This record gives sequence, C-alpha cells and structure tokens, in this order.
Amino acid sequence: MPQKGMRTVFFKSPPSSIPSTPPSSHSSRPTLSDSMVEETIEVAESFVARWRPDLVAAGSLFQGDDREEARQFIKAVKNLHTAMHCLASRHSSSERLVRAHDLMRVGMERLQKEFYRILSVNREYLYPESVSSVQSPMTVSARSSVSDFEVELEDEFRFANESITEVERVSMSAMADLKAIADCMISTGYGKECVKIYKTVRKSIIDESLYNLGIEKLSVSKVQKMDWEVLEIKIKIWLRGVKTAVKSLFEGERILCDHVFSASVPIRESCFAQISKDGAMILFEFPELAAKYKKTPEKIFITLDLYEAIADLWPEINYIFSSTATSMVQSQAVNSLIKLGQNIRTLIADFEMAIQKESSKTPAPKGGVHPLTRYVMNYISFLSDYSGILNDIMADSPLPTQLSMPESYYGTPKQDDNPITLHFAWLILVLLCKLDGKAEHYNDVALSYLFLANNLRYIVDKVRNSNLRFLLGDEWIERHESKIKLYSSKYMRIGWSGVFSSLPTDVVAEISLEDARESFRNFNRAFEETYRKQTSWIVPNQKLRDEIKISLAKELGDLYGEFYARNRGRARRVSGSDPVVRLSPDDLGNYLSDLFYGFGSESVGSVSSSSSSSHSSPSSRGRFVR
Repeated sequence: MPQKGMRTVFFKSPPSSIPSTPPSSHSSRPTLSDSMVEETIEVAESFVARWRPDLVAAGSLFQGDDREEARQFIKAVKNLHTAMHCLASRHSSSERLVRAHDLMRVGMERLQKEFYRILSVNREYLYPESVSSVQSPMTVSARSSVSDFEVELEDEFRFANESITEVERVSMSAMADLKAIADCMISTGYGKECVKIYKTVRKSIIDESLYNLGIEKLSVSKVQKMDWEVLEIKIKIWLRGVKTAVKSLFEGERILCDHVFSASVPIRESCFAQISKDGAMILFEFPELAAKYKKTPEKIFITLDLYEAIADLWPEINYIFSSTATSMVQSQAVNSLIKLGQNIRTLIADFEMAIQKESSKTPAPKGGVHPLTRYVMNYISFLSDYSGILNDIMADSPLPTQLSMPESYYGTPKQDDNPITLHFAWLILVLLCKLDGKAEHYNDVALSYLFLANNLRYIVDKVRNSNLRFLLGDEWIERHESKIKLYSSKYMRIGWSGVFSSLPTDVVAEISLEDARESFRNFNRAFEETYRKQTSWIVPNQKLRDEIKISLAKELGDLYGEFYARNRGRARRVSGSDPVVRLSPDDLGNYLSDLFYGFGSESVGSVSSSSSSSHSSPSSRGRFVR
C-alpha cells in the first residue's frame, strides 16, 4: 500500500439501506380488484396518449418549474406496473395484459427520451465541476425507498431554490429529474435501457474532459522512445490535470451516478465503473510508465511530484473507486505509487554512488567552494522540501548498521529520528569525506584548511536556510560551526606561521637596535611573501571572510603593534639604505582587508618610514601596491 496517502486514513462510501433489486415475491405486492386494475390502465393510457414519443408538439414532461405532470406520469407508470403484476398473478385474460404491456413499453420510450434529453440539454450543468459543488462525497447517501419520490422531489426543489447559484439550481433540478426517471425505470424492470443511455452520454463527457486536460493513453514502448524533454512536458501536463480529474471529474461523476441510480447499489456501481474505469486507468497508469523511463538523479524531483500528487489524492481515489467494480483503478494507483517509490529509492542510492565515484583531482580554484559541494547541497536541500513524502518512501530503506555515522558527526541517533533525516545526514557525511580527500590535492596545507572551511561554511548555510535545519537540528549546525572555526584556526596558524615567527617571541622585551632592525626586515619579507601568495585565495562567504580577517588582524595586529610601538623610533631609516619600517599597524590592517577576494598575486609596496607616510591610512586596496 502507498505510504503517505494510505496510512490509516481511508474514506468509504456510505452504507445504503436500499435493496439492490425490487422484491421478487408476488405475495408482497399489493392486490388490486379488477375495477382498480382497469382504472389504473385507463389512467396510464390517458397519460401515455398525451406524451407519446412520436408527438413532436408534446414537448417535454420535465420543463419549467412545475413538475406536477411529470410526477403524475411517473405515478401512473408505476401503478401500471403494479397492475401488470396483479394481472399476471391471476392468470387474467391476455388481452388486458398485452394492452398494459404495450402502454408500459410506450411509457418507457417516453421516459427514455426524457432521460436522454435531460442528459444532453443539461450537459454543461451536469459537468462534474458543477455536480461536485452541489454535494460532497461525505453527504451523498442513498434514499430509503423508491416510493418516496414525491416527497424527495419536493425536497430537492425546495433546496434548489435556496441561496445557490443558477448553475447549481439547474444542476440540482436536472439531477432530481434524472433520479426520478431512473427510479421509475429500475423499479419497473427497465433499468438496463436507462443505464445504456446514461453510459453513452456520460462516458463521452469523461473521455472528452480527460482529452481536454491533456491526458492521453500511452504505451511503454512509446514512452521509452520519447526524448526526456517531451516526456517532461507530458508529466507537467499530467500534474496540472490530475487534481481536476480526480476531485472534479471523477468525484463529480461518482456523485451524479450515486444520486441518479440510488435505487440500486449494483446498478450504480456497475454504471460508474463502465463510465470511468477506462479513463481512470489511463490517468493512473501514466506515472508508472514515467517511472520506467531511464533514470538519472535529476529526474527525482519530478518523480517525487508524481508520487506526491497520487498520495495527496489517495483519500479521494479510495472513496471514488471503492467498489469491487472499480478496484482495478485503486490497484493501478497503488501500483504506480509502488513503482514511483522504488524509482525514488534507486535514484537516491544512485546519487550517493555518484558522490562516492566522483573522481576529479583538479582542486577547486583558489580554495573556493567545490562544484561537487554546490551540486550535492543544492540537490539535498531541494530534496528536503519533500521530506514528508520521503519519510514514507524511505521507511523501508533504513541505513545499514555498518554505515552508522560517527557520534562526533551526528551525535547519538534517536529512536524518533525520521528515516530521511538519517539519509540526509549520511549523504552530507559522504560529501564531507569526499571533500577531505579533495583537500589533499592542494600543495599548500593552509589552503587545504581554507578550502575545508569554505566548503563546510557553504554546507552549513544550505542546511540553515532550508528544511534541512528542521531535520538535522540546531545541534548538528552548532557542531559543524565549531568545525568551521577549527579549520579557520588551522589555516591561520599554518598559513601565517612564518609571519608570526618573524617577530621576537616576546615583542615587549628589550632588544638591541640591530635585532630590532632585523626583526622588521624579517617581518616585511615574511608578510610580503605570505600576502603575495594569499591574495589569490578566496573566501566567498562574507561572514566567514570577515571572521577570519578580524581574527587575523587582531592576533597579528596586536603583536606587531606592540613591537612597532616600542621599536619604530630606534629603527628609523638610515640615509642611503632601504626603509626598515615599511608597514605601520594601519597599513597592516589595510593589506589584510584585501585578502580572500581572489584578485591574484600582488606584493607589498615600499612605504616611507616617515611619520606622515607611516601613519597614513589607505582607504582602498592597491594604494600601497606596486
């Protein structure tokens, strides 16, 4: 059974208290005297004579708001039927029985003509959309007795005259007329003729409506030969039309059929099945055909749309096609869900395998976000929008125990963790492992850590800004935020170790003039070398970029500032020699602010050690660049 739409919620058609066929025992029929039989035949004859089917001027029994003539005609035909049974039970003269039979045949011809006319003339008012707006599945119920027509018809008209639209009023009136005729014809043994007319007219409406919705019959071979672009268009057409087809077309037809043929459960079930099952089978077979198309991971989203469409409509499908006669439609819908679910599980498994098999060895330029990271996280974040459906689909596909995630990554799995949550966490872990391997392709260890920080920042942001946040939780985010800080710290410690080590161990300790000048030279050389290399590196995320630069500026700036303040004056420029103090703390901060934009290799330019120049504050990158 499909998971989402069929957990425990099923809608069943209301029970009917109506016997499927009229009582067959002659003893239960009323007994009429000969005079009453004759009077009944004469009354019927007068009505039939006025409304013979071949009389063009007779018009229609069911026209205008007054149904008194129609009510009397139907009553006369029913009484005639009773009289015929009385005559047959007494073995009366065949002449009166033949006369009554001929009258009944002509009367039924008139009712058949009326039945067809009402169905045809009111076609636009009996469209399923109109019918389904009048009554809902939960309120449709069979009437208690076909003999209650008079009271029922009055109730229908009284209801129709209340505050409803013109379309609903005409629809209700036509439905009442059709029901009155169907009740009469079924009770008098002409149900087959009535059903034949109904099926002819209504099946054409179903077929035409499905055609207008773009639903067409396709074969497996035809679908397999299609270009994906063509099939994708057909899937989108199906997705736009399926809700209308189920909730308006088939539900409206079910309501109409139940109402018109409420006198007989077998007749209405059989009639509805013959009208709807061909179109419904075409409708619900299409997703199964689409599921058999050659698979690629990108097709999972439209496949999920197909699954979700059927699952969301399952309560209506279950109700509308609840009879034995339409059980094959339910089975087809279930089978499509099963095939789609299998397809989705396969696509997720293929997606994981594709991550693991990705073998590019070219490092992401400048230590930025790897294309694999973008692709995988975009894919997973889009998948998270379908988490409800995926929980049901993946319920039968738990992670193998040997693939359990380390506690340092995910924590301790809880019993109430959703299946798809574990799968998402696992896919991200597979990606992170892959990124660890790709970080080794860099020749510079510091750049490897910057690469890991960049990619993990991208991953965490994708989680935070999508439904993944509600699945993986804040604890997962906090754990990986800490890892970003760890990677950033390792980048700074390794990437700037030469600059830090160029300064004395104790920057406030007294040192000789020569040692101070040498320290300035070493610092200038180390800073320029590191700066030149790292100006081509990149940190795309502004928040991470600012965090690293602020941290670096604070740590390096504090040390250099102390050393600069104590030793600048003593180490001032000697005439005829290169400047020893080339960078002020402000210059240092400005150079650091230029990092991580990926502008390429640049070097620190000469800066005068004079007071005016050394205390200047560049306002843009490149001011002190050669």
